[in-house]
Amino acid sequence: MRLSLIQYPSAIAQAAESLSEIDFRMGEARQHLARLEGNAEMIIAFEAVLKNDNQRRARRFEVLQSNPEYDKALIYINRLTADKANATARLEHLRNDFAVAKLELQNTIAQRITGIESRELVGL
Repeated sequence: MRLSLIQYPSAIAQAAESLSEIDFRMGEARQHLARLEGNAEMIIAFEAVLKNDNQRRARRFEVLQSNPEYDKALIYINRLTADKANATARLEHLRNDFAVAKLELQNTIAQRITGIESRELVGL
């Protein structure tokens, strides 16, 4: 669906706001993931039986995998990543359509001007 030239700025602004909202939600999701990972780190920090970094990493993975909230957060951030890609594409599409619409209008104006000048030259 093609918008009129006057509708593009508000449509572009709306698309940019949508993208900004997705960025905000991604930041919140990343903070939530960081909290969950921090909690896992606290759990393994006090486990004296873990003797080296490999054991700690394995235990951290185990703690995170046993937390259903962590899995949901990962799925949510993946969905937001896809949403952001789609919103970015929509914004760029609107910007490009707007640029094309402006060029078409400029072309139409130029053709009218040259048509008037041509008729003046031949005395019409």
